[in-house]
Amino acid sequence: MTNVIRLNTPFRQHSAAARQAALLKLFAKHRRVGDDVFWLKENAEALNILECTNARLEADALAAHEHFYEAIEQRMEFFPQYYRFLLSICLDLEDLGVPGRKGDHLVRWVASQNLVEAELSDLQRAEARRLCLRRGVDPLRGDEGLDDRLRRFARQSLTFAMPNKKAAYELTHIVFYLSEYGRVDPQLEDRFIQSLNFAGTLALLDLNVDLLSEICIALRFAGQRPPEIWENWLLAQARSFALQDDAEATVQDDYHQYLMINWFMAVSGNGGFGDNIPSGRVTFRQPRPSALPLHELSECVYDMGDARSDDWQAMRGAVSAQLSEEAHTVLTAAEAANENFDAFFAGFARVALRGSEL
Repeated sequence: MTNVIRLNTPFRQHSAAARQAALLKLFAKHRRVGDDVFWLKENAEALNILECTNARLEADALAAHEHFYEAIEQRMEFFPQYYRFLLSICLDLEDLGVPGRKGDHLVRWVASQNLVEAELSDLQRAEARRLCLRRGVDPLRGDEGLDDRLRRFARQSLTFAMPNKKAAYELTHIVFYLSEYGRVDPQLEDRFIQSLNFAGTLALLDLNVDLLSEICIALRFAGQRPPEIWENWLLAQARSFALQDDAEATVQDDYHQYLMINWFMAVSGNGGFGDNIPSGRVTFRQPRPSALPLHELSECVYDMGDARSDDWQAMRGAVSAQLSEEAHTVLTAAEAANENFDAFFAGFARVALRGSEL
């Protein structure tokens, strides 16, 4: 028997702290096992969100993680390739109330083993540095240009006017690390903000709850107010999630979208994590959109060939005539939400690249 529990239903868990405790127990005990890297990922994400939103947990809320915390040194020694997940979980558990200071030792060990030096990605180095600095250790003291390289990537706004989810997610995480998850002003340049706005326009066109939530969070961490159209759409989507209590259900589900949209709600002052968590194994379900506006728009512009222009005002009529009603509605909303939509479309159309020597 599957029980579907939707948002805004009467709660058995009558406080935010009780619901948060139930959520942590779900991820710790009822979806995956502790030796699964996806267990590490899910628990690191859930704990990180509660830690950076200053959650006030019940005394026994972290009991489900106590055994994991007790053996974390052994896990770190045997699974150093997962050190960022392990370190994040350890630090968040301590900062959320688990007694102990193992994080002090672990960050020193990570630095002494040069684990951060083995990272190929600047984004991963930035995450590792941010984690270690939470306990006062800088594992990259010789790398003075890391922030500059991250900012240089983020200032290339045209990158984010073209569909590239990997780049867009990296952009949001750069803001997370530079802002210390909203604790300091990341001092983003205008082109950096424009990159976030371009990426958000694509996320709305793609009806991507997960990515748009992260972009709205990043903008708020930067002291910016995301477009009202974006935030209202996310709030409407939050009401569509369902939690399914089913011991046989797959956990290849929409848990990440659920976490991100509720994190967005918490950051924007709209509550978040307000639904009742069933006991046992739970999957998170979000309805699939009936339209694919970004795909329709891309196909339309591509099929125009040499007739396409980077002038949105000249192209609007021809483009709109070829879209479905649903896609046209979303495109209209995306244009209304972005005062620089003309500049966004100029990059999206990629006319400047046409005919260049290959």
